[in-house]
Amino acid sequence: MAGTVHFELPLGGELKHFRLPAGVQRRLKELLDRQDGGQALTAAERREAEGLVELAEMLSLLKLRAAKPGPVAA
Repeated sequence: MAGTVHFELPLGGELKHFRLPAGVQRRLKELLDRQDGGQALTAAERREAEGLVELAEMLSLLKLRAAKPGPVAA
């Protein structure tokens, strides 16, 4: 069943310090470097890389929203 969930998070100034942990960042870089180098990833590695990219993108968006005061359009 597909659906959308909306929730509110208080986005304080400390959010600008959020980032992927170093080990997670290294793993993502490793997977992306292998893929960019023409080395095929397994299905599990591909799912892992996709999930980590989504997480990194979400953190980036949260940081942008926290840095920009005011209402956010849904």
